Amino acid sequence: MIYGIKPEEFKKRVVGAKIEKISRRAKLLIIQLSNGYSLVIHLKLTGRLLFKKKLEKEDEKSHIIYEFSDQSFLLHHDFRQFGWVKLIKTLELEKYFAKEGFGPEPLDKSFTLEKFKDLLSKKPRQKIKPLLMDQTFLAGVGNVYAQEACWGAKILPTRIVKTLKEKEISDLYHYLIKILKEAIRYRGSSVDAYVDIEGKQGEYVPKLKVYNREGEKCFRCFGKIKKITLAGRGTYFCPVCQK
Repeated sequence: MIYGIKPEEFKKRVVGAKIEKISRRAKLLIIQLSNGYSLVIHLKLTGRLLFKKKLEKEDEKSHIIYEFSDQSFLLHHDFRQFGWVKLIKTLELEKYFAKEGFGPEPLDKSFTLEKFKDLLSKKPRQKIKPLLMDQTFLAGVGNVYAQEACWGAKILPTRIVKTLKEKEISDLYHYLIKILKEAIRYRGSSVDAYVDIEGKQGEYVPKLKVYNREGEKCFRCFGKIKKITLAGRGTYFCPVCQK
């Protein structure tokens, strides 16, 4: 789980440092330390970060345990170990993100409708739902919210970008931002192993309109929700009102 540095060296550089700032870029959590380094964490599908005031016996199975000066703990556990932690010099973070090629943040004030249109114009032959998930196109949009945004805008996930009309693009832009803001307000969607730092599940799942509803009636037109595999990911949509 620890990449680019031996565990012994990782421990040497982290022990004694203070947490100065916590932020995010794309799907990465950034914990800035007082020693000039930052922990860059990707939880992937099954990773969890849990804050505990004391360790329980089952907590000892965690893959990384950070102990604070007040004897509280931050546990990093990953069932499948797809996730990772990197220790990067804070001054080199922007260089690292540039190398990764992350696209703009959809909730950034600079991400306007015109910016979205411009980005789409450069990918005319791409299918819209996989494109929304491409971290080099937009940063931080995952499988669940990409298909929810397509449903909101009445767009089939398989639509080719160049076939989208002005209104569809506008609707997709506004629904995407709306859904992301709502999901944050409800602390995320626990559709897999996700829980927050207190171990609580997110509360956005009941708000989902199409994800994981195969065979059920569409909330908008009462058509039957279908599921396909698109770019290797399960994708739900309504074949009646999504065109």
